[in-house]
Amino acid sequence: MNVSPLSDQRGYVHDNATERRVNGSFIPGELTLNDWMRIPSLLIALAGLAGNGAVLWLLGFRVRRTPFSVYILNLAAADALFLCCSLLNSINRLAHHLFGSLTYFVIIYFRHASYAVGLSLLAAISTERCLSALFPLWYRNRRPRRTSAAVCAVLWALAGLLWLTRFLLCFYLYSYKFCSYIYLAIESVWFTLLSPVLCASSLTLLLRVQCGSRRRRPPRLSLLVLLAVLVFLLCGLPMGIWAVLYFHLHIDLMPSWLRQLLACVNSSVNPLIYFFLGRQGQKRREPLSVVLRRALEDEREVRDEARDSSYTNSLETSI
Repeated sequence: MNVSPLSDQRGYVHDNATERRVNGSFIPGELTLNDWMRIPSLLIALAGLAGNGAVLWLLGFRVRRTPFSVYILNLAAADALFLCCSLLNSINRLAHHLFGSLTYFVIIYFRHASYAVGLSLLAAISTERCLSALFPLWYRNRRPRRTSAAVCAVLWALAGLLWLTRFLLCFYLYSYKFCSYIYLAIESVWFTLLSPVLCASSLTLLLRVQCGSRRRRPPRLSLLVLLAVLVFLLCGLPMGIWAVLYFHLHIDLMPSWLRQLLACVNSSVNPLIYFFLGRQGQKRREPLSVVLRRALEDEREVRDEARDSSYTNSLETSI
């Protein structure tokens, strides 16, 4: 999403066709300003891969699964996949199209699909956290246990199916114009459907946190969701806005390297948010698994479980 397929795919052919000829043979052209500006994206993608890899390891093997940790696990996987594809795409451009056309299409396919999954998961996380804040009793007692896993599976399958259809159409028809049209159509529809849900749920959660913070400290998990949404609005949202404007009005307001840089920042910052919010006061040396578990804890559920446990123990003692 962060690079126009029209510019990238045309550039893939154009750059090879316009190599400088010296002594009757082709040699690659020099790096352009657009290529040089991809280097910061490459470095950020490397750092983001390390952070999301740590989150995947800890949530997969060291931290007890909770409804929100399942969402965060899938979000880290989507961000890691997006960063990996962005890294390969930057290397491909800096090396003057190191990969073949099929490999390039596969990289672009997974990058677009992972971005769509990341946006969808963030909307689902914000919506579910909003429901848990507005209807705590219903959320605790009536919410199906495997809702998070089911939602994540549906989002991965839906995004994969849509972008796989686009990939097959582009690969077999081999029409860059038609391919770009299909890409922008899917992108704009996906963005138009999910963005209002994300914004409405986040605004409701923000108002709820603001009202509750007058009496006590805001819940850590709500702050985590709001910070993640804020980063997306600043760094990830421009990609969707660009797709809608380009599809409907053919307006290109942002260079491809800037879109890629912002998108890489969006996918790299989330692990920093988790570990920052999970720190406990002045404690410095704590296992990362403890810090991450604390960041993803629902403090209301922890208090309720502690109260129920103490009540049960008191009954057993009295009996």
